[in-house]
Amino acid sequence: MAKRGETIELAVLGLLHEAPMHGYELRKRLNLMLGWGRLLSYGSLYPALKKMLRANLIVETAPATRLPANRRQRIVYELTPAGREEFQRLMSEVGPAAWEDDTFGIRFAFFSRTDMEIRLRVLEGRRTRLQERLDRVQSDLNRTQAEVDRYADELQRHGVESVEREVRWLSDLINAERNNHDGHEGPVNDPRISQQITPQVTPPSAHQ
Repeated sequence: MAKRGETIELAVLGLLHEAPMHGYELRKRLNLMLGWGRLLSYGSLYPALKKMLRANLIVETAPATRLPANRRQRIVYELTPAGREEFQRLMSEVGPAAWEDDTFGIRFAFFSRTDMEIRLRVLEGRRTRLQERLDRVQSDLNRTQAEVDRYADELQRHGVESVEREVRWLSDLINAERNNHDGHEGPVNDPRISQQITPQVTPPSAHQ
């Protein structure tokens, strides 16, 4: 399972790959990517930034505009060549860590920087993982249905439906990737996919 610090590092490298940013902007963008259920504090962000500074993956730069003496100067973070190489290396890795719950959304956000083969392997790995989870949860649901009350039963069913939605979404993405490879319209222009660009958040009951 990917550590939270590694997930933050990948997200920061990806965001700085777009443009230099200061800490406030990084935190805001990261929270949009992570979702409301995993808000990132400065206490988690800045230790990750310091670690990346020590590894020469990023550098600090001062803004060109001078601020009044009573206002604190914001430090801007910028990607180094080593940081760009590390980002490309992380995005090219294909394995179980690439489709874990904590990692997949971040990887997906930067899919445009990977080739089709990597995208397909990650999407198919994620779909297989969720299908296995779905089979297990449905089996547990059938066994315990008579033992739980109405509300616990509804929560379990909600979890199953959430996983089913993501499996369908992943199948649409995979089909669009393959169609794009054959010269047809790709996932960016597919209205069914653009409406579902963020994976569904699955309740704890469906993750067991």
